[in-house]
Order: sequence, then structure tokens, then C-alpha cells
Amino acid sequence: MKITSYDGMLAALAPEGMPPFHVGILVGPGFVPMDIIGVQTVLAMMPGSQIHFIWKNHDVVEGFRSWPTVPTTTFETCPDLDVFAVGMNPPEVQNDPEVIAFTRKAAGRARFVIGVCNGVALLGSAGLIEGRTVASNFAAEQLLEELGAAKVLASGAGPAVDGNLYTAGPGIGSFEVALLVAADAFGRQAAELAEFAIEYDPHPPFRTGTVAAATPQMMDAARGMIGPIIAQYRR
Repeated sequence: MKITSYDGMLAALAPEGMPPFHVGILVGPGFVPMDIIGVQTVLAMMPGSQIHFIWKNHDVVEGFRSWPTVPTTTFETCPDLDVFAVGMNPPEVQNDPEVIAFTRKAAGRARFVIGVCNGVALLGSAGLIEGRTVASNFAAEQLLEELGAAKVLASGAGPAVDGNLYTAGPGIGSFEVALLVAADAFGRQAAELAEFAIEYDPHPPFRTGTVAAATPQMMDAARGMIGPIIAQYRR
């Protein structure tokens, strides 16, 4: 089926004839979709945008959970990128030497590098956060410091921008870093239009989404879930 109903909207957001703006998103088996959906949503609106889902091959990968995704390019065929982005992938992916080597190469050539949630740990494994300020998952602070981060922003402090490195916590963080990259790449007006087009204005119903707002019981439960994964990253 040929879809044409979006053509007018896309033409207004991203006029034809613009040079390509290559956005690469790592999608290993078990990747967390919410950590990359904001990157795909916002940057797909930018002029000349071409979105690449990157993995070792073109086999379908399943995001966590039940989110099948077809990689569109591989480590070998990926073009040079304007943006390299990674959200949380499981330790089996982030600890893979081939993945670390590709991340180092792709991010080293990119104009902008995005890390969301525990994807920042992969950037750290690739030597990309040393001496820099980052944001990530609340449970990963010590790990990121061990990987060389100079400072890890507290939960709820928002995204961190340090040079060409844009990092954030999970969930809405992917939208926030993407909007900041859009502003730096295309100007604030383009980013503001994208923010309004998606009506990005979070209203958390329970306001328990930060360490400061969570109860001790919530903290214990969350650490019980994420702690073993962080331990596997560390190993």
C-alpha cells in the first residue's frame, strides 16, 4: 500500500531538495523501544532526514517486549552519520566487543551522539564519556563514574549536553535530547515546531518518576529489577 496522506505534513516539516541528514539508531536484540522512539519521532521531521536502524545483519530483532524491528543497515554498510543514537540494550548486546567497536567508530564520526538510559553505559564502554557530564538511569551512576564520567546528573535533572554528547534518562529523555539536537542542527524554530507538532508536554499522572519523588519501597523494587542488569554491564 502506498501511503500519501502524510506527504503534505512532511513537505511542511522537511522540504524536498535538502541534503541528507543521516540518523543512525542501534537496535540490538532486546533494545528498549521507549529509549529511541523520541529520537526517531523528532529527527524524522527534520529536513533531509534519513533514519537508519542499525544491527549486525538484516534479521528481525525483537525490542523489549514484543516490538519486532527490521534493521535497515548493518555495521558494514552503515553510512557516515550526522547522529548516532543508542538507548538501553541488554548486557549481551552492550558487552559484545563487536558492538562496542562499532559504537566507537560510528559515534567518533558523527556530528551528534545521543545516549539514553543505560545506552550511556555502552558509550562509556566505547570510551566516549570520559571526563564528561552525562545523564542516565538512576541505578547506573556508579558504573558511569567507573567508565570515566566526570559527573552524572541526578534523577529528574533533565538531559545533559556536553559538547556533541547528548544524554538523558529513560522514557521522555529520548524526546528531550532529540529536540535539543534538532535545535542545534536546524535552529530553534525547527525544534519548537517539532515540539508543538507532537504536542510534547508531559503530564505524569502520579509524579513518582524521579528518585526524589519515589518512595523507599519503589526504590527497592526498582533496584531489584535493574540492579542485576547493571551488575552484568559491570562484569
